[in-house]
Amino acid sequence: MKKAIEHILLGREKQITKEETVLQPLPHKDFRFANPFIVLHHLLPQYIQPGSKHRINPHPHRGFAPVTFVLQGEGYHKDTAGHDETVKAGDVQWMFAGSGLLHSEGPTQHLLDNGGTNEFIQLWINAPKAHKLDAPSYQAAGKDQLPKVLEQEGVQFRLASGAYDGKTGPIKSFTPIISMIGEIEKGKRVQFTATPGYWTLLYVTHGRVDVNMETITEHNLVVFEKENDEIIVCAEEDAQLLFLSAEPIDEPVAAKDNFVMNTAEEIEQAMNDYRNGKFGTLSY
Repeated sequence: MKKAIEHILLGREKQITKEETVLQPLPHKDFRFANPFIVLHHLLPQYIQPGSKHRINPHPHRGFAPVTFVLQGEGYHKDTAGHDETVKAGDVQWMFAGSGLLHSEGPTQHLLDNGGTNEFIQLWINAPKAHKLDAPSYQAAGKDQLPKVLEQEGVQFRLASGAYDGKTGPIKSFTPIISMIGEIEKGKRVQFTATPGYWTLLYVTHGRVDVNMETITEHNLVVFEKENDEIIVCAEEDAQLLFLSAEPIDEPVAAKDNFVMNTAEEIEQAMNDYRNGKFGTLSY
């Protein structure tokens, strides 16, 4: 049976640094979390002028995984756990902050020197309490490493994590999470199947689609009921979509600044640990 739409959340501008503004459909004033999905940020296409010095400087995280889908351009990541990576258009980066680290992110030096356009989606994916203080880790997968699913004329999706359509994405997570991104040509139709009881979200990155008989325009996030399993999408324009579905983490969420924990006391401890230098130091 078709899944009913519970919320349609329009991404609103949120300034995350002095230089950078993103669209944020999650959390939203009308709906806070679909735990493990805590935050969704969309950096709209941003032209980097040659010779720029654009970067989000070192900052701390604990208790969750910042996950980046690179839509255009290329980004450079560095952290105090020793990871030093470049991801390009179509790639996926999954950094688990765990017990705590500092990281910085931004365009690659090549893009800064030569100019170009960057666009990405970043998710904050929660970790269950039992794993929040595990050692930090890092995963990345290139576009050509993502299995193609839902393949049909005018439709193609790439599976980053979880099992779908008889295939398994290369990115691993603590709890079952299906994440995929793809394109649908105008006039084409595709059916998604979601596991009943899971949170299921659909973000329209670009274009306009009909979702279970309701028109959804770009930069809107659809949150579905947990019951039932069928989602029918018809493209009214060429469209790009991010599909997310996950087993709920039924635990309290305390999220503040750059930390996602279970209690306010754990947030305060994370902030104290950061102030006391326990996350290390990072100069770039």
